[in-house]
Parts: sequence; structure tokens; C-alpha cells
Amino acid sequence: MGITPQELELLMHEVEQEDPIDFADLPFDEQDLRQLVANHLCEMADALEAFSEEDRRLTLLAVAAKLVLENLVLHVQLLRRHGLPLNDQTAALLARLRKSGDEPDA
Repeated sequence: MGITPQELELLMHEVEQEDPIDFADLPFDEQDLRQLVANHLCEMADALEAFSEEDRRLTLLAVAAKLVLENLVLHVQLLRRHGLPLNDQTAALLARLRKSGDEPDA
């Protein structure tokens, strides 16, 4: 039995209590955006029903990884555009990336 879009919206809202999303001045209602995303993800999950458990897990992990990367890129672009410093977590992550890029190829 899968999750409904309404249940997913509630979970999203609970997660946002710990890590709020800055919707800034977007010309969209926050709840409408949550509903749109919840519906989309539930449709995606339904489409994965024909996949094996392993393939579903890998697909969802790949989608999550892509979204985290996209969020990181957009966050850094926004900070750079406004001349703001990176937060400690983002700066540490990018420093690790620079360090790994300096290592010689094996």
C-alpha cells in the first residue's frame, strides 16, 4: 500500500519544520507547490511498481541524488549572485571536492 499525495504533503511539511524552505518572493502559493510535488512523486512511485525492489531503491536514490546536486548548485549560484558567503556546511563540502580534484589519477 503506497502513500497518498496528501500524506506525502504532511510529511514534507514535517520535514520542513527542521529544515525550512525559503520560498522568498516566488509568485506561487507554497501549499500549491507542495501539492504539485507530492502528486508528481506519488505518480512516479506508482510507475515504479513494476520495477523490482532493488531497481525501485536505486531509481529513487538516483532521483534523490540528482535533486540534492541541483539544490546545491542553485544554492551556490544564489549566494554568489548576491555576494554572500557560503555557509560552513556548503564550504566544507566544496573544499572536499576541491581537495579530491587535486589528487592525482590512479
